[in-house]
Amino acid sequence: MTRILLLSTLLLLLLAFKLPDPPTGGGEKYPINYFHPPVMHTLLLAGTFGELRPNHFHAGIDIKSSRGVAGDQVFAAADGYVSRIKVDESGYGNALYINHPNGFTTVYAHLDHFTEAVAAYVKKQQYAKKSFEVDLNPAYGEFTFHQGEQIGVMGNSGSSNGAHLHFEIRKTSNQKPINPLLFGFHVTDNVPPKMHALKAYFLNDKLEEQGAKEFPLIKIRNGRYKIKGDTLELAAWRTGLALKVYDHFDRVSNWNGIYSLNMYQDGQLIYEFDMESFSFNESRYINAHCDYEERITKKSYFNRCFHLPGNKLSIYHQQVNSGVIDLYQGKPSHIKMVAADVAGNETVLEFWVRRSKTPAMAVSGKTYNYIFPYDEGNLIRTEGLYLHLPKGTLYENLYLKYEVTEEHSDGCFSQVHRIHNYRTPVHKYFDIGIRPTASIPAELKPKVFVAYCQGGDVWNCGGKWKEGLLRARVRAFGDYCIMVDETPPVITPVAFKYNMKGYNKMKFKVTDNVETIGHVRAIKYKATVDGKWILMEFDKKNDMLIYRFDDKVGPGDHVLRISVKDAVGNEVVFEEGFIR
Repeated sequence: MTRILLLSTLLLLLLAFKLPDPPTGGGEKYPINYFHPPVMHTLLLAGTFGELRPNHFHAGIDIKSSRGVAGDQVFAAADGYVSRIKVDESGYGNALYINHPNGFTTVYAHLDHFTEAVAAYVKKQQYAKKSFEVDLNPAYGEFTFHQGEQIGVMGNSGSSNGAHLHFEIRKTSNQKPINPLLFGFHVTDNVPPKMHALKAYFLNDKLEEQGAKEFPLIKIRNGRYKIKGDTLELAAWRTGLALKVYDHFDRVSNWNGIYSLNMYQDGQLIYEFDMESFSFNESRYINAHCDYEERITKKSYFNRCFHLPGNKLSIYHQQVNSGVIDLYQGKPSHIKMVAADVAGNETVLEFWVRRSKTPAMAVSGKTYNYIFPYDEGNLIRTEGLYLHLPKGTLYENLYLKYEVTEEHSDGCFSQVHRIHNYRTPVHKYFDIGIRPTASIPAELKPKVFVAYCQGGDVWNCGGKWKEGLLRARVRAFGDYCIMVDETPPVITPVAFKYNMKGYNKMKFKVTDNVETIGHVRAIKYKATVDGKWILMEFDKKNDMLIYRFDDKVGPGDHVLRISVKDAVGNEVVFEEGFIR
């Protein structure tokens, strides 16, 4: 501890002179060894920066727990002040943001809890706002930490599937996340990335996909791969490729994201990306970077090695449409693909590719009603449907198939509008409006919603009436209709009884019959004891409401009242007495 204090004092003296904001992007250098690891144990990673995730790139590194459970202490990576504290039912859960004098911000997410002083401040704000979820910006200097000083405890809060610390480093001025491993953190890594499969897409003269074929890869030796034979023969005039590849580290079994991927045709670099940095507002372009259909149907991630025209990601360093390979029968091209991690370990795949003697593949079985250009806004207006896709919703031109079917099940008040299919990615929210085909009783109108139906499941997309249509903002293609929900949620006591003496918390399971999607909030809840609001947290992963006894509830007899409403206002109330 003495050594840490001496280091902190020296660091404060050095930081008395304001450092200029360091440059970001372009592979420029970042301050090495300025930040210390935020945990005391050896850094073992469960997730890397830029890793491919559903609808987003991973914006930090995931540091494993030392024992596989919550409880490890988390420390400030450098001197700084707390600029933001966020408590969320999902997302980052309990998260702390620290601004540092060198122009960077560190983020510590999924914490089990904060230090005592910070936790007291947060709780005071939660009671003042009467809300478990809060997004707070403490006054400058209200909470300061020295490098190596504890800021909280590692946990599993928010959208986390196991105890770990999600750690980020951002440029303070624009909040762009930067790969933390570029700042000198030591992670033992002698393992090169592993390649699993190659996928080739048959493209027409507009660079539109006409078909695709997957090829397994054969490992020659550590870091070297090949295909069966030495040449791919493809029935197309041009092709684009995609590679399924993951990074690995010593002592862990996780399949992580790679740092960079370069592709060469006949010795010339035609495609490359690296995971140095990106902005949050471009993260959803991952659905153009990866093979979306593979991800959505097989949970398989392929890095697309050619650009879709509507892909605006900044991680590439070649021109738009780079990566497309022209194919010739008598002139095979040599392809070399190099995947690397931050430590410099590389894996190489080499092969030849040429056009086969069979005719180029033609579109087969492709039926559609509308052609939607990717670089324009697009509209469908019929008697029963209003559909508007703003410019930037699509990554490439879409040959959209739209059809209507009748639905006769109870609780459905419209036709089912089948808008293309769920396997096609959508970037922006778009507007949908559906006209009911049956008269909706006045008492049920507040209970109806635009329903997204897929694979037998139903999601509530919300909805407001406008010009006789129930309208909502949605972000996926598929089946939509108007449905009604008259069923209130269910509250089930898990840890509650009349005699609560000796208990430090009470828990209730909350379930609802219809899930929500997009911006629609699933449930709203309020809890009081003896008529006074109490702080109940909602564990969204387990659908659990939890109250940890505090000074708001003293010894004696009390009455607990919990009210839970679903997205359309159906309400259930649990009210019972208990003693402390």
